[in-house]
Amino acid sequence: MAYDYSKLSGRINEKFGTRSKFATAMGMSERSLSLKLNSKIPFKQPEISKACTLLEIGDTDIYPYFFTLAVQEN
Repeated sequence: MAYDYSKLSGRINEKFGTRSKFATAMGMSERSLSLKLNSKIPFKQPEISKACTLLEIGDTDIYPYFFTLAVQEN
């Protein structure tokens, strides 16, 4: 199942400027972050929690950032 992380990517750029800086703050490699943002490997619950703290995403706003399904075009 693929998720649309475009809103999350925008928030990362808004708050950190680059994915590299965000990956460092998350304690993961740029490669791991890239794989997660491209739906190749899933975000784990502790990672979602940490990302929300770093990006100042409230509990009620988590869904659109992490659980929006990507639309497949035929």
